[in-house]
Amino acid sequence: MRIYAACVYIFLYVPIGVIALFSFNAGRHASQLQGLSVKWYGIALSNPFVMDALETSLIVAFVSATLASLFGTMAAVALQGLKGPVRVVFDMLIYVAVMIPGIVIGIATLIGLVTVFDQLNPLLAAIWPDGGKPPQLRMGLISLIGAHTMFLLALVVIIVRARLAGMDRALTEASSDLYATPAGTFRQVTLPQIFPAILAGFLLSFTFSFDDFIIAFFVAGSETTLPIYVFSSIRRGVTPEINAIGTMVLVVSLVSLIAAQLLLRRGGRKAK
Repeated sequence: MRIYAACVYIFLYVPIGVIALFSFNAGRHASQLQGLSVKWYGIALSNPFVMDALETSLIVAFVSATLASLFGTMAAVALQGLKGPVRVVFDMLIYVAVMIPGIVIGIATLIGLVTVFDQLNPLLAAIWPDGGKPPQLRMGLISLIGAHTMFLLALVVIIVRARLAGMDRALTEASSDLYATPAGTFRQVTLPQIFPAILAGFLLSFTFSFDDFIIAFFVAGSETTLPIYVFSSIRRGVTPEINAIGTMVLVVSLVSLIAAQLLLRRGGRKAK
């Protein structure tokens, strides 16, 4: 089993290590190491198309993670109070949302948004004042944020609910016995205990949104995120610049994942 596990890790991580190594290539060919240099990082960071795509990815990831953390926390707290078959149904829907492949979510979101836009655009044109140009609902930044928020919502709900399940109920009961309002109990007792899980959910959501290509490819419209830019670039050939971009994205993702894991462990220790 150890040999099998070692082979799996080698298969998974050696290609990533090769990309990181060749991002420091001094030559112009992605597959030929001709000395070490960091010039491709400078080229990537000075490329206006890369920076525009990076800005779009950061905006989408931050807004999507914020909205998913907010609504996911609200949903987790509400679902924690449900009992019986209703809770089972909602639990099933949440886990199914995580298990569905990204390409299915992307296609479904694309069809849903196009259908809604086709219904709303004529309505806006009909009710818009004469002489003015009505807005046209189309794929873009808003649809990208909305699709990512819906996809990440279930992830935050699962993380926060796991933390809620490990809370000491005696604290909330004591707060009620001391005549605290439900809002006061949540603000002063529940929220401080689940905040590490909320922050961990935000970091994981940010990472998933920042790295996402499949859903973004379907709903981005004219917007270009960093994964979409990388995909478009490698169709013309892989260069050390692409390796450098991939390495920087990898570092951001790893830092966010490690921070989320540390926050979850810290929250677990506090619960004990």
